[in-house]
Amino acid sequence: MQELRFDDLATLRARISEEFGPWSQSKLISREVVKEFADMTGDQQWIHVDVDRAQKESPFGDVIAHGFLLLGMSTVIKNSADYRIVGFSKALSYGLEKVRFISPVVAGSHIHGRTRLCDVQEEKGGVMVTVEVAIHVVDCDKPAVKFQWKLLYLP
Repeated sequence: MQELRFDDLATLRARISEEFGPWSQSKLISREVVKEFADMTGDQQWIHVDVDRAQKESPFGDVIAHGFLLLGMSTVIKNSADYRIVGFSKALSYGLEKVRFISPVVAGSHIHGRTRLCDVQEEKGGVMVTVEVAIHVVDCDKPAVKFQWKLLYLP
């Protein structure tokens, strides 16, 4: 794994690409995980928690994962990149942009994802890195979720 200093703008910018990096390991999104997330967040919409109703009424045939649950998996996905940013004292999640929930993740599916470096700018006394994340159900070409994640690295 290549280590890149957060303040080496030229090296970071050289990693900007239209191509996504390697796939992360897959993670199971089980009914239990979806139910636990529903309990934690209070989002008890039937499409997420009522298996019988979802099997009868949902076009997906079972309960589906919450979009925000999938966003929560993004750290696992981001950490699968073939490089690591080093040399900073703090890294702050600054925000998400262009979040799109494109296709559902049915409980029992395995997800994986990959990232690409989109932008690197000096900002707010540090370096703002923008990483695009695409999370897919394994063996599906179309992503379930896609977004840009802004991370601020401070000296």
